[in-house]
Amino acid sequence: MTRLIKSFAIVALLLPSILSTSMSLAQDVTWSQWRGPQRDGVWPGELPTDLSSLKLAWERPLQPSYSGPVTDGKVVYTTETVDESFERMTAFDLQNGEVKWTAKWDGAIKVPGYAMANGSWIKSTPALAEDSLVILGMRDEVICLEPATGEIRWQADLAERFDARRPPFGGVCSPLIDDGSVYVMAGGATVKLSLADGSTIWKTLDDEGDDDDACSSPVIETIAGKRQLVVQTRTRLCGVDLGDGSLLWSNTIEAYRNMNILTPMVIGNRVYTAAQRGRSHCFEVSVTNSQMKSKEVWSQKTQAYMSSPVANDKTIFVHSSNERLTALDIATGNILWAGKPMGKYQSLIRNEKTILVLNNKGELFAVEPNRDELSILDRRKLANDSWAYLGVVDGGILVRDLNALKVYRY
Repeated sequence: MTRLIKSFAIVALLLPSILSTSMSLAQDVTWSQWRGPQRDGVWPGELPTDLSSLKLAWERPLQPSYSGPVTDGKVVYTTETVDESFERMTAFDLQNGEVKWTAKWDGAIKVPGYAMANGSWIKSTPALAEDSLVILGMRDEVICLEPATGEIRWQADLAERFDARRPPFGGVCSPLIDDGSVYVMAGGATVKLSLADGSTIWKTLDDEGDDDDACSSPVIETIAGKRQLVVQTRTRLCGVDLGDGSLLWSNTIEAYRNMNILTPMVIGNRVYTAAQRGRSHCFEVSVTNSQMKSKEVWSQKTQAYMSSPVANDKTIFVHSSNERLTALDIATGNILWAGKPMGKYQSLIRNEKTILVLNNKGELFAVEPNRDELSILDRRKLANDSWAYLGVVDGGILVRDLNALKVYRY
């Protein structure tokens, strides 16, 4: 009994420290890039389930953008295309919305008529890491800024550098910063640049032709024991060596007009994607005789449009092209449930208890991530036109409406 009492006493002494460590996890992690800390739509802290608790802390009008906002926890950064003539980054104080600085560069293009519904404004989400802020402009030009001041450190016009056409839809890939390098799909290829000066380290996957400008964004994951870049080009799902850009494995993905848009979802040694007017595919990557290979473990009918999925260890939650949030079993690909239509596009963020779903009409849903049925906990209108990816901060969310940035607290 004495030992038991002592054990309880030790736990009581340690509990505040344990709770403090757990609570500070989300504070130490920031929404610093496309789809969050790990580019998988996962937030380690709390997410609201009662959406009536969201209070608008501040709102600032802006010109149009589909870029998701990013933050270091003190400053929030967002882009805009101004008067269809140049692009601009603005840094706002996260607490009060005060403008810290602005930076601008030439960058506007006019998209063709068939793409006008999605606008001629900037679409790439910035990456914030290693005291650098990197963005891909509509002209396939990479810009690196000083986050504290907005000073432009370097610009890399990849279309000009690689003698590639400027993409008619505009550059859409959201860059990735890792270990002193920038990875981006632009200039007709997948490219690794020096974060220090924008010089080219390597270029790969440049054999798809001028008609196949990238629509997706890469991730870095460890698969089958090897840390690698996972890339979805317009025609293939690939693993790429981080060191030299060599191809590790590849699978063809068929899509309508090669519109492979989703960011690949890595779950253990499996990689999931889905194609517009195509299918859902799940591949398993393994190593045999020191060679990496990938094998399709299942394929099924669920199609996708532009919305990248989230997943836990058993279930993939994907917004399908018929506008329904759908739950798939990771092991088999079986459809567990499909909800009613909830908008043409959704940005999805999850933790262990909740999935936040922001659709293109600006309606936010709080959804329970279960395998039995679509369970909507709450819903609320927050914006008017929100194709930009939702962002999260400790105790709040970041909403980039087409013509405004809004910060809500809870």
